Amino acid sequence: METCRRFLLLPGLLGSIFLIMFFYQWDMLHENRAERIDQELRQQLLRETCDGNEEAFSEGKHSLEDMTDKELENLIVDDNHGIIYCYIPKVACTNWKRVLFALNQSEPYDDPSSVPHDLVHVPKMLTLLNSFPRTEMKAKLKHYTKFLFVRDPFVRLISAYRDKFVKHNTYFYDNYARNILRLYGNQSDPPKTVDEAFAAGVRPSFYNFIQYLLDPQTVKKEPFEHHWRQMTHLCHPCVIQYDFVGHQETLQEDAELLLKTLKLEDDIKFPPSYENMTSTSSVLDWFRTVPLEDRRKLYNLYEWDFRSFGYQTPTNLFDG
Repeated sequence: METCRRFLLLPGLLGSIFLIMFFYQWDMLHENRAERIDQELRQQLLRETCDGNEEAFSEGKHSLEDMTDKELENLIVDDNHGIIYCYIPKVACTNWKRVLFALNQSEPYDDPSSVPHDLVHVPKMLTLLNSFPRTEMKAKLKHYTKFLFVRDPFVRLISAYRDKFVKHNTYFYDNYARNILRLYGNQSDPPKTVDEAFAAGVRPSFYNFIQYLLDPQTVKKEPFEHHWRQMTHLCHPCVIQYDFVGHQETLQEDAELLLKTLKLEDDIKFPPSYENMTSTSSVLDWFRTVPLEDRRKLYNLYEWDFRSFGYQTPTNLFDG
């Protein structure tokens, strides 16, 4: 009798397992489809922004022939896997460089998290697109999978300010902070070293940094430093047709989808991201010291980053 009861229960158990597997696969199918649609929308937005908008082309560059090798210095090439990555500072670029570094070692690949932070920023540690002849550049851009990751432009600026001016950083103090203090911080003779500045509690305010960005003389002397240069100026998305546009705001999901697209999901994992202190919700707090007119000017300066990558105009900053 017990045997019969178990036999009768078996179809029900198998049916339950089948239903669980069916709905799991159904959810995964719809999730993957939603992610693909999201990618298609991001790429469609880029195309629509570029089409017919002369201003969208960074500094009037319409083709590869219009661009210097210097302007292509943010494009990293992985010939082994047919990948081109345009890195944007303050948008998970260290971790993506770690992934590319690991992919260029022998299999099985090391955990990218184990790759030292400073190592991937050493010049020539990764292969740049501009190290190849122009004919090879064109061929790689045509046939390789090209991707970039972007971020809310104002959140990226805040992150750059915190990283380069709030933290102890000799290079950025010597080359930028000291001049910013002199020009906009009411410091006729700022501390000569970063150690002296930290000891005295002296550093550029966030508004001083914004004043520096808005000053027309800044870009007349040289292009913006990469950590605050416009993303469209770094990666030229109206000239280079990217196959994948990731967002910092959905970093882990987008990284997983990209590795799946590249058929690398079983070979390497993107390092887990920590909870970043610079969040979208904190933007208003950072901008409280920035006058309304300067907020609008700053938006104009980064407008094509907002429009090209689908970030909403921060109207709450303009309401006064």
